[in-house]
Amino acid sequence: MPERPYHHGDLRAVLLANAERALAERGPAALSLRELAREAGVSHAAPKRHFADKQALLDALALSGFERLTERLDTAASTPGSTRDRVQALAAGYVGFTLDNAALIDLMYTRKHDSGSPAEMAEAVSRLVTTVMRPIAEGQAAGEIIDGDPSGIAMGVAATLHGFAALKSSAPRAYVESTLSGVVDLLLYGLIPR
Repeated sequence: MPERPYHHGDLRAVLLANAERALAERGPAALSLRELAREAGVSHAAPKRHFADKQALLDALALSGFERLTERLDTAASTPGSTRDRVQALAAGYVGFTLDNAALIDLMYTRKHDSGSPAEMAEAVSRLVTTVMRPIAEGQAAGEIIDGDPSGIAMGVAATLHGFAALKSSAPRAYVESTLSGVVDLLLYGLIPR
């Protein structure tokens, strides 16, 4: 069988898209650069021009996920309106992304905590945290959120949203969306009676 050519429009993007689909369908253990090359119609060596090995592909996939999530949350955090409106939009953006991309989210957070992750991973996570902190800091400046370290408050918000999405991952989407507002209210107003 003759060797397939390398030339392909944007092979890196095709490999990442196919890898994300395979990740969602079969999990990270089943990913294979050789199989991804076959699906893309290129030689088995062609992916090596973009990814040194499977781990480099997984890291690139996780980085892409962090970039897409940050972009979605940046748009949500820019929602006009009150602090509650912005936090609600941020919550909906995060939970929606998590429900739509469960396997990718798992990979992102696994790679985030791995000591062998590239430096770009920490930078991507930092951009995500900064995006989550923005409506918190703006709410503090407007007197709508308590004083305190915005990064600590943002961590509480992110942990709550991530946990909520994990707990509700198999629930009907309409139910998740309808109950998220109550979770945001608890985040903003707390549990202590007023």
